[in-house]
Amino acid sequence: MSPVHEPQFSLIVPCYNEQETIPYTIPPLVAAFEKAGVRLELILVDNGSKDRTGEVIDSFLARGMPVVKHRVELNEGYGWGVLQGFTRASADWIGVIPCDGQVDPEDVAKLFEAVRYTDGKVIGKVRRRFRMDGPLRKVVSIAYNCLVFALWPNMGSIDVNGSPKIVHREVLRRLDLRSRKWFLDPELMIKAHYLGARVIEVNVFARMRSHGLSHVRATTCWEFFAMLLRYRFGSEMRAWRRQVEPLPSAPLNVVESYEGLHAAR
Repeated sequence: MSPVHEPQFSLIVPCYNEQETIPYTIPPLVAAFEKAGVRLELILVDNGSKDRTGEVIDSFLARGMPVVKHRVELNEGYGWGVLQGFTRASADWIGVIPCDGQVDPEDVAKLFEAVRYTDGKVIGKVRRRFRMDGPLRKVVSIAYNCLVFALWPNMGSIDVNGSPKIVHREVLRRLDLRSRKWFLDPELMIKAHYLGARVIEVNVFARMRSHGLSHVRATTCWEFFAMLLRYRFGSEMRAWRRQVEPLPSAPLNVVESYEGLHAAR
């Protein structure tokens, strides 16, 4: 593939029983990046779905959308679907976003524009500044983010699970992410903090899921609590920090000329 046709951004979307959701969330996402003039590679991971999710993804391919389909036969969790999607990403910049449509597609494109002209040693993410959640979920979210802040006060984010998240391929390689379930988001943020990557956080309006059902369960809260303590006080993170390659002093990517890029559009 010639450079002018190679994707500039690989965006991974794990989909588990989302036949009702992705017809409303995926096409606008593709349209937003087309409008921004960004060559998108959209990796839709059929994460062990038992409904027609795979067939809907096939229909996107038939319509010529810039979609890569990856099928995971057995669902082992949200994180596992994302990790499998990483293996299919071909661009230098790689992102992750749920398929629930909480964040407007235009905001996703703006976040990519904010990180692509950096030196690559960053984590781009959203902060869900305005959230249409119920009272209980808001309380749980505040308590969770306060706990993370107490454990890592200099992390640089007050919405740890805010997605999309965008990283450079070289940063992602050093992170060596392992979480197969919901802890993948905080694992990424914690390791990026120790790696010294800067956080670029963009405020967005977060909508409620309008189609399909959320797959987050009450047991997820316990998973987060136990894993946060494990990563803060256990030996696993100390072992990773001893082995990880430090970020180089030079930029990770050759930044395109902004003026030249837009003149070519």
